[in-house]
Formats: sequence, C-alpha cells, structure tokens
Amino acid sequence: MGNEELGFRKFKLNKQLYNACDDQGYTTPTPIQDKAIPLVLAGHDLFGIAQTGTGKTAAYLLPLLFKAKYAQGNDPRVLILVPTRELSIQVGKEVEKLGKYTGLRHAVVYGGIGPKTQIEEVEKGIDILIGTPGRVMDIYSRGKLKTKQIKYMVLDEADRIMDMGFMPQIRQMLEIIPRKRQNLLFSATMPDIVVRLSEEFLEFPTRVEITPQATTAEMVDQYVYNVPNFRTKLNLLEYLLNEDDELSRIIVFVKKKDHANGIFKYLERKVEGEIKVIHANKGQNARINSIEAFKEGNVRILVATDVAARGLDVSMVSHVINFDVPVMYEDYVHRVGRTGRANNEGIALTFCNQAEKYHLKKIEKLIKKDIPELDLPLDIEIAETPKDEAKEMAMEIDIQKRKEDPTFQGAFHEKKKNKDKVDKKRRLKNKASIDKQRASGKVSAYIGSGKKKK
Repeated sequence: MGNEELGFRKFKLNKQLYNACDDQGYTTPTPIQDKAIPLVLAGHDLFGIAQTGTGKTAAYLLPLLFKAKYAQGNDPRVLILVPTRELSIQVGKEVEKLGKYTGLRHAVVYGGIGPKTQIEEVEKGIDILIGTPGRVMDIYSRGKLKTKQIKYMVLDEADRIMDMGFMPQIRQMLEIIPRKRQNLLFSATMPDIVVRLSEEFLEFPTRVEITPQATTAEMVDQYVYNVPNFRTKLNLLEYLLNEDDELSRIIVFVKKKDHANGIFKYLERKVEGEIKVIHANKGQNARINSIEAFKEGNVRILVATDVAARGLDVSMVSHVINFDVPVMYEDYVHRVGRTGRANNEGIALTFCNQAEKYHLKKIEKLIKKDIPELDLPLDIEIAETPKDEAKEMAMEIDIQKRKEDPTFQGAFHEKKKNKDKVDKKRRLKNKASIDKQRASGKVSAYIGSGKKKK
C-alpha cells in the first residue's frame, strides 16, 4: 500500500489519533498537514505560511497530541497562543475532537469575561493550555499558572497577534517558559514584523509555505463594485441580498462598530432571513451564540467587524461582502478566507468608493492579482453624496496623495495654485492687450498701469 493510500496512517501516530481522524472524516492530509506533521514529529522548529481553511490547526495539533501522549502532572506541557477569543474556542474544540481518546486535559482562556472559572480549570490540572496572550499572562501574574513544564509552544495566526499589539506579552512569555522547547509559528501572511518575531522566537526553523504569502484562496472568485457613497452601498447590499438566491450564507464585513449596528438594523427591516451582528462591544456569550447559530445555518447573514475575520471556521459560507475596503491590507486576505473553505467555492464582493480606491490598489499589489470590476445593477438607486461625506472623502484622498508625494499640499492648494496660474495668464493677456492699445493711442496711458488718474 502506497503512502497516498495510507492517509494519516503514514505519519505513524497512534491508534487513539487515527480513531479521532476517522470520526472527523479525515482521510487524506491537506498539503500543510502533509508537510508540517513529519517536521513537528521530528522535533524541528517550524515557520508555517498557510491561510485559514487549509487544515493548519490539525497540522500542529496531531503531532503535539502524539508527543504529549497521555495526561500527566498538573502543569501544562503544550502552550498554544492565538489572537482572539473566537479562535481560542475553535482550537479548544479541535483539541476535544482530536484528543478525545487520549485522556489529555486542556483549558481555554481568553479575555472579555472574568478569569475565575478559567483559573479553576487551570488549577484542576491540564496538559494543554490554549489562550490569548493577554489572558495567559494575567493568569500567570496572579500566580495561578506554572510554566516550567512547557515543552511545546505554538503561535497561531502570528500576523494577527502582532496586529493586535501582543508583542510585549509574547516577549514576557519567552522569559518565563523553559528555553529548551519546540516552537511552531503559523501565519497567513508574512509582514516584516512577523519575520522579526520568527527570528526571536524560532531556532533554525524549517519553513513550510503552502501558498505564496498574502494570496487569497484559489476557490474564491473576487469582484469589486465602484460605489459613490455610503447610501448607495446600502442600496446595493439590499438589492444583492434580495435578488440573488445564491447568497445563502453571507458575512458582511465593515470597519466600524457603529456602522455594523446601523447596517444590521437596516437589513433587519429590508431583507429576508435571520441576521446577527458581532463586534468588540458585543458580550462574549452573545458573540459565541451568534457564531454558533451562523455555523449551524440558522442565521443567513452575519454582519461583523474584523474581530471575526480570523478564527471563524464555517465551511459553507457562500459569499463574503466587504462593505468597506479594509485599510489593514492583510485583513482582506483573512476576510476573503472565510469563504471557499474545505474545497467549496466562494465569492467575495467588495464595495469601493473614490477614497477607497487607493487601498484597493494596495490590496491588489499585496495579493498579486487584479480584482475585476462589476457594473452596478441598473435597478439600484444611485444616491447623491452628502456634502459631509464628500468632504470627508476629499480629505482622505488628500492624505493618500501626501503619503505618495510629501510635496503635495492638498486639494485646496492645488485649486488655488491652478487659479493663480489662470489669473496670472489672464493678467498677462490683458496687459499685452492694453499695451498694444496704448501704443496705438486708443486708450489712456493710466488704464492698466496700476496708477490712479488725477
């Protein structure tokens, strides 16, 4: 029997893990699993570049569950750090599924709720700790977490961890855990800050890159609508959700919490199907319940800020709609990665106004791909842009132009400069005409001279 036919059994794990894989319907390893699992088993530090939806969680969990073997002692031996509460919960569920026959104990810790219950879970005795850097350090600082037994450390979604400003906590963590350990770092993109982190965190790492960094999923078709203003974006969103039956399970991404709330209320009045909204001001339980209802198919539309762009693993999302163009360009990759998962096809639509075209160009450069433009449907109402919104966009375009050209002084100065040029040209023309007429004796010598006639 060849390696391909052996599936996960070619990795020489154990019966408990094979049974868990069978339960989950895992038959053939994904590319990241195929490359990463043997390297982790061999003890290498690993730098994995892989998008969400590629199976990277199992790529590090399976070998680490094998290495941890069985429950022992009270203190964690595996530490997995992730950027968000949602991803903490998701990884915790994966540990439950894949480790169900091993007897290994785990706890999941994250902010947004009081630490008391989480501390109690840690103090019961655990083998694996999953959490956000801030909450892990909080529990450690209270004297409730011992780190001397940690032999394996994972940073998952390292780019997002860096985006969220967790570098100080990561550095603190590196000082309190044993130097002799195996380190695994996974990231969907590879900005300079992640490269610098890898140099501090990893020792002689093996790099595994499944797709070129900062690419968007191959199974996702991406398009952009050029839309003049916020109101027309709302009209377009309403039209698409009501007219296109293929938009069956949709995430609508927006930049601001107040916009998320407003769009949610608008869609509740205008569109068929259950709708939920999640953002940082929503309570932890409300967010978890909304995500679970969306996963189960009880919610058609999820309106979300980028708090949900990572760690939201729903296999049947038909469409992602970027109501706004993200200004953190890697976030576009992660938003689009919410669809086209598990070999399903997906569609990502982006609404782009005049001021957002600058950011769209930067995204196209990042993903090394031009996003084709769709014409606005003839049936939608093109609203007039309010003065305040037009002014705000003009100011934003000025800022963008200054970034590209530090000598640019702004639209007002450009208009003034152009007006001055026109005025100067007009004055010169008038002067030439007057001089000509003065020479012919047709006009007074005082006209056009700037002198007052006595």
